[in-house]
Amino acid sequence: MSRSLEILNEIFGYPAFRGQQAEIVEHVADGGDSLVLMPTGGGKSLCYQIPSLVRREAGFGAGIVVSPLIALMQDQVAALTEVGVRAAYLNSTLSGAEAAATERALRNGEIDLLYVAPERLMTPRFLDLLDSLPVGLFAIDEAHCVSQWGHDFRPEYIQLSVLHERFPDVPRIALTATADAITRDEIVHRLALDDARIFVSSFDRPNIRYRIVEKDNARSQLLDFIRAEHTNKAGTTDAGVIYCLSRRKVEETADWLKGQGIRALPYHAGMEFEMRQKHQEMFQREEGIVMCATIAFGMGIDKPDVRFVAHLDLPKSVEGYYQETGRAGRDGLPANAWMAYGLGDVVQQRKMIDESEADDAHKRVQTGKLDALLGLCEVASCRRVRLLAYFGETSKPCGNCDTCLEPPASFDATREAQMALSCVYRAQKASGFRFGAGYLIDILRGTRSEKVLQRGHEKLSTFGVGSALSEPEWRAVFRQLVAFGYLAVDHDGFGALVLTDASKPVLKGEERVTLRKYVKPVRSRQTSARTGERADPTARMSPREKARWERLRAWRAETAKSDGVPAYVIFHDATLAEIARSDPDTVDDLRHIPGIGVRKLERFGNELLDVVGSD
Repeated sequence: MSRSLEILNEIFGYPAFRGQQAEIVEHVADGGDSLVLMPTGGGKSLCYQIPSLVRREAGFGAGIVVSPLIALMQDQVAALTEVGVRAAYLNSTLSGAEAAATERALRNGEIDLLYVAPERLMTPRFLDLLDSLPVGLFAIDEAHCVSQWGHDFRPEYIQLSVLHERFPDVPRIALTATADAITRDEIVHRLALDDARIFVSSFDRPNIRYRIVEKDNARSQLLDFIRAEHTNKAGTTDAGVIYCLSRRKVEETADWLKGQGIRALPYHAGMEFEMRQKHQEMFQREEGIVMCATIAFGMGIDKPDVRFVAHLDLPKSVEGYYQETGRAGRDGLPANAWMAYGLGDVVQQRKMIDESEADDAHKRVQTGKLDALLGLCEVASCRRVRLLAYFGETSKPCGNCDTCLEPPASFDATREAQMALSCVYRAQKASGFRFGAGYLIDILRGTRSEKVLQRGHEKLSTFGVGSALSEPEWRAVFRQLVAFGYLAVDHDGFGALVLTDASKPVLKGEERVTLRKYVKPVRSRQTSARTGERADPTARMSPREKARWERLRAWRAETAKSDGVPAYVIFHDATLAEIARSDPDTVDDLRHIPGIGVRKLERFGNELLDVVGSD
């Protein structure tokens, strides 16, 4: 362990391990298998990078890292190269000559860590190459991709069990930030990790504030949120990611935000590869860019200063929501997870499950995962407690989510639920057709629309009985009745609502129903407690320290441009902020600042002192 600590300090510039890192590193460096569940930003990469380097020094050969993500490979290799580690990757972005040169370097013992895509790893040619070489360890990143029940299933991951069979003496470490109990069991089974030690860190990301709002012109709500909480006085927007369900919505949202003066870029799988690559690099290397994307974007992006993740559409599962929101605040500074959610989202997701080509078993699992997410959306108590409970973790109210900061009011909605459920039943019985929430609300509110009159539904006993509630209030009632399983979305593809067995006790008066009270959305307003301000590393700096900070950032931007890497690969904001505050006079002073290892000290030490010393 002493050598591991030396590497942590000398190469990566950190004085001590965090949480379970030390125990994991020791176990893997000693040749043990492990499954590591650790939240994004928790330091998973060090759990295989340091054992790889320890074992490399001991003559065991290079560490082989299996990753499905080109962006992650490139980021990790760039960062490792900056600190003096001999790292490389093999993926589809390399030419034949470049790939051959990398393989040659691996044969010659000139690589400490090699990142490789699972498709390439599993080729007979590459496996034969590994057979001929000493291998230090296998790290299987994003291990949840092995699960057929998961949200990022990759068929080629299932084949990775061959590593255990073909290289039984090489330790394996599987890592993921997202896995419920079912997924964990499948990872162990699929990768033959039955004898592995399982390390489960807390899934809590206390720096992220979770907020879910009721949709009421979602784009305008999003714009208000960005302007109020993630735009500084100079008009610069924080880096953020906005997730949409469809490619078309991604394009339209990016164009609309551009029209509102926000630097927004689209990203989805339907774009040309070169354009996707260009947008991704801009997001990583420039400031003030908001990426509008489908879930194709974000996995493996190491950008630490993403200040917010927003959802304009409902994700498919709690795992998907957790992983996507986890791309915010990797640097540990405050960040926001914001989502707009409405009845239409529920209907759309139910419809997608019903119309998918999956078998009944998969549909049941998908429905269960969606129900869990709806429960998170509708919960009246702490969202974080509910989120962590999904992953089997017990916690206390966090004080940093919307339901803690502004507890929602609940009310006995039994009478309203009976009205709604009865209307669903009577409208269908009277006409033989099923109807969506909008039409049913017209009946309940006594709206004499052309369609209502044509069908004679103004004669129903439920016509007008709900006139005391507004249309948005009724939408909130129907949304929650669907979320809690009293209503279901019909399989006809039109979003019609049907009664479930769970509705019968309510209609008979045998069960009470408690719902969240509808609150009219209000425009976000800039306050002294805005997240962007609290996330500002200069918040407690003196004018002189702020001036140093700005000079350091300008120097970092120029250096990153010269090296052809994102700015955070040179130094994270937290490291620059500490330099600005501590005002170092000597290279030895810099040595004690977290994030500055020996290689960076040698390369940048004098430059940093020059920048700081020009007060």
